[in-house]
Amino acid sequence: MFEKSGLFAANGGWVTFQMDKFVIDGGHPLHGKVKISGAKNSTLPMLAACLLTEEPCIIHNVPHLDDVDFMLEILQSLGASVERQGTTVRIQSAKITPFGDYNLIRKMRGSICILGPLVGRLGEATVSMPGGCVIGTRPIDLHLKGLRALGTRIEVESGYVHAKAIKLRGNEIFLGGRSGPTVLGTINVMMAACLAEGRTVIDCAACEPEVVDVARFLEAMGAKIEGIGSPSLIIHGVDRLGGAEYSVIPDRIEAATFALAAAVTDGEVFMEDADLQHLSAVADKMQEAGCELVRSENGFLARRGKLLQSVDITTQPHPGFPTDAQAQMMVFMTLIPGISIITERIFESRFMHVNELIRLGADISIEGPSAIVKGGKKLSGAPVMASDLRASAALVLAGLAARGRTEVSRVYHIDRGYEKIDAKLEALGGRIERVSV
Repeated sequence: MFEKSGLFAANGGWVTFQMDKFVIDGGHPLHGKVKISGAKNSTLPMLAACLLTEEPCIIHNVPHLDDVDFMLEILQSLGASVERQGTTVRIQSAKITPFGDYNLIRKMRGSICILGPLVGRLGEATVSMPGGCVIGTRPIDLHLKGLRALGTRIEVESGYVHAKAIKLRGNEIFLGGRSGPTVLGTINVMMAACLAEGRTVIDCAACEPEVVDVARFLEAMGAKIEGIGSPSLIIHGVDRLGGAEYSVIPDRIEAATFALAAAVTDGEVFMEDADLQHLSAVADKMQEAGCELVRSENGFLARRGKLLQSVDITTQPHPGFPTDAQAQMMVFMTLIPGISIITERIFESRFMHVNELIRLGADISIEGPSAIVKGGKKLSGAPVMASDLRASAALVLAGLAARGRTEVSRVYHIDRGYEKIDAKLEALGGRIERVSV
């Protein structure tokens, strides 16, 4: 799990984790049903949004993830009361401080989403700059641009963001960046704007399902938001927000990962609670490649077809192909005869899994922002090392598809974003074991 001395546990206190690895015996098709957990990328900002009100908020379908536990620790450090029972969390932020703990916040990029709620409710915030990211540059300049447009004075000094506003006022804000809209930046500015005076318009807003999910939660708290799900959000500020009870949407990236796991192992898996509409681009490319996806009321079924064909993919903001499913799709491409091409337009360093896939026998070359995959070769097990969350998921899928034994090291990455992935895969017939080293 986490490569550090301790991490906040859901029952309180600090615990020490060992470095784990997955040992996978590949070549066994997956069959059965898997319940898709709540979306991590909805949950983290939704938890932060609880800072906007003194009243208690109850959030259901909260996944058991290291990043979620870490966010709960951050909220507690700010003065919030946190209770958790199963997948339900109750948070009450009656008395909170605007000063975030440097050593906590800098270790998780998603923690920057406390900035908007703190400024919105308290008129000030001091939080550390989030840490770097192995998949590429992920600046927070658009977050700061949006908050400045609402009337916040911001200084960045000695690793801290110091934000202060006498009164937030609505404004028209363009949040487009070099790679398109910013998901967390859109959410951060939207949360602050809910308590700003007047009308705020966010143009080039991110349209991801997770942005929609957080907006719906804010509405449940009493926010007034128009254009949800579109690139133009209109927020009418209110004097206060109240408590709310809400359930997080299923994680579309986890659903995509298990659907692709069915494809690479030539199995058949039903994704319970998954919304295929959230995965339209992934579904389109999987079907183009020859997979069969069958929608039902409470999820969808995925299986590999008899005839496969190569496909080309370019990652894009929603509703385009999600960058978070790129590495997993690449594993499937290695098994498809012919040449497939993935072009990565979101993060400049998101091909770090390529060298590890090559160790398993894949034929992949990098040409600028594109990976050329010459597929159709069988993968064979080998020791590999994960570099980030989605890369680790891809290596697990490759190990499931490969002949022989694969060892995936540094799986603490995968525990950040997948709830008990090893147990879920084992229940589907995968031969996977977690080993402490």
